[in-house]
Amino acid sequence: MIDRLPPLTALRAFEAAARHMSFAKAAEELNVTPAALSFQIKSLEEHVGQPLFRRLNRAVELTEIGRALSPGISDGFQILTDTWRSVRRMQDNTTLTVTAGPALTAKWLAPRLYDFARKHPTIDLRFSATLRVMDLAREDVDVAIRFGYGLDDEGLYSFPVRKEWLTPVMSPELSERYTTPESLIEAPLIFDDSIAFLRPPVDWPVWFRAVGISFTPTHGTHFSNADHAVDAAVAGAGVALARRAMIIKDLEEGRLVAPFKTAIESQGRFRFLCLKGAETRPQIAAFRDWFMAEIDKTAHISDAFTIIPIEEIAPQ
Repeated sequence: MIDRLPPLTALRAFEAAARHMSFAKAAEELNVTPAALSFQIKSLEEHVGQPLFRRLNRAVELTEIGRALSPGISDGFQILTDTWRSVRRMQDNTTLTVTAGPALTAKWLAPRLYDFARKHPTIDLRFSATLRVMDLAREDVDVAIRFGYGLDDEGLYSFPVRKEWLTPVMSPELSERYTTPESLIEAPLIFDDSIAFLRPPVDWPVWFRAVGISFTPTHGTHFSNADHAVDAAVAGAGVALARRAMIIKDLEEGRLVAPFKTAIESQGRFRFLCLKGAETRPQIAAFRDWFMAEIDKTAHISDAFTIIPIEEIAPQ
């Protein structure tokens, strides 16, 4: 077998045909005629010295050699595609793609984006509201905003945001009924299960302990998304133990009140993530600076609370 690599066009034809298991579909994808694609694959087979496909009446299947060749060729083209996409992104200073969790997007980012758009009209901002782990080196995403401990941030530019605190919030109407921490024992409690991964846990029993009450709720409404829990509290369905970022705008605009000024601070925090070196790209630097400035605008609200670090009240 000749060690020299075959033509790239022949390898591309083989990769597409092996992926679709169809010469016709591969030809359509590559915008060539079936005859041209068949010629490229035939030339690759001559280069290898053995058939790569078995031609059946209405289908094709890979031979043993074809099956051995297919994964490496596919991976190679994926690396080329990712590398090319990364280089193109480095040259693009007008598009910014950000991923953040659905709750943060709904409760914090979306209501403020008009301000970023007004200040940076030349940047085309795109959002992906998901908690899926993103590979920033391979996917069309420039910035990720994630909440947690940052254990997977190695190799990335990771800019930490202040730690999150949690406090009970409710509608103004409910606040007239539940006027003391003790009264919450009888209140309909709302649970945000999206933060159940935090260790030590930051939950209702911990908050009650922080205000000197020994009480472990056994009933309540549970939500897997933080924004749903907050929306339920806004609607008057109960009292939610909620994170600062999820409630700050509702507190400012009076849809929610936080009558008890004891908050517990988790060890989890939001981080602003991008590839190392990419933080200096104009649109990424602009978004980071805007993001931090928006957080600073509401920093004074924390001053109204006694914020207790979770490690001071977590069970031993």
